[in-house]
Amino acid sequence: MARSVVVAMIVLIGLSVASTDVLHSLSDKFINLINTKQNLWKAGRNFPENTSIKYIRKLMGVLPDNQFTKLPTVTHDAKLVESLPENFDPRDKWPNCPTLNQIRDQGSCGSCWAFGAVEAMTDRVCTYSNGTQHFHFSAEDLLSCCPICGLGCNGGIPRLAWEYYKHFGIVSGGSYNSSQGCRPYEIAPCEHHVPGNRLPCSGDSKTPKCIKTCESNYNVQYKKDKRYAKHVYSISGGEEHIKAELYKNGPVEGAFTVYADLLAYKDGVYKHVEGQALGGHAIKIIGWGVENGTKYWLIANSWNSDWGNNGFFKILRGEDHCGIESSIMAGEPLLVNN
Repeated sequence: MARSVVVAMIVLIGLSVASTDVLHSLSDKFINLINTKQNLWKAGRNFPENTSIKYIRKLMGVLPDNQFTKLPTVTHDAKLVESLPENFDPRDKWPNCPTLNQIRDQGSCGSCWAFGAVEAMTDRVCTYSNGTQHFHFSAEDLLSCCPICGLGCNGGIPRLAWEYYKHFGIVSGGSYNSSQGCRPYEIAPCEHHVPGNRLPCSGDSKTPKCIKTCESNYNVQYKKDKRYAKHVYSISGGEEHIKAELYKNGPVEGAFTVYADLLAYKDGVYKHVEGQALGGHAIKIIGWGVENGTKYWLIANSWNSDWGNNGFFKILRGEDHCGIESSIMAGEPLLVNN
């Protein structure tokens, strides 16, 4: 048998096995297995069992970044670190910042890298102004107009999203069909969960075109609508310094490895117990706490509010679980009166 034919057969077998593994990971049997192997968190059905591997893998849109250490690093004062509470939810500290409660939907696009960034940026305009300023950063603008960030709907690098924010600015924009801001998100939410009434997710969304004009009903010019960061940075020093950053300044963007069992997360403190790695995923970390003696990070995902616990989840804290504490990014916004 020719070598090229053998290689082709091996590739086809590998693809077949990968597809079987992912479909199995959405089965009732797999969900039951998760629940019998641990009691930290509850698994249940979020995705239809026949959801395609193409769609599942595309949700994980973080590309490898071997230049992460180029970001300036920040550590926090020892007195602040020592004074932090056992539990912290930013919605209690900044009640006038409604986007702390918002869960966005990336749709059939590997744009998590952009969503985690603009979600944290949006919150930070509010937290840095103590609830007096609000600006809803556009995932659409960052996704489509940052050529250095990566491959758009086929993945990007969170660090470069923050660098783009600092140097080039990002305009405003709300969710799909919202008519909010300069450039609302144009990729429709899809029914990646059950039950629901949206169109099924195909996983084939193309990156939107970069359009440097605002919607006709928005009265600000594109260039004038842009907002910038004073500076952007990563958080070093581990768990306690990440907590201090959240407490002092507000949510951050993080990235971690998603395993198949996270797809079934419903409640509790997630800890990986079963299933293959699916890819890198970016999210917004907002707070922390302790549940039944287990430390956790409180995280907002971008898979709509019908995934997980109303769109949020908790993950094991203090052990760099799935790499959650290794890629923390944030920045200080340039407020309009500065």
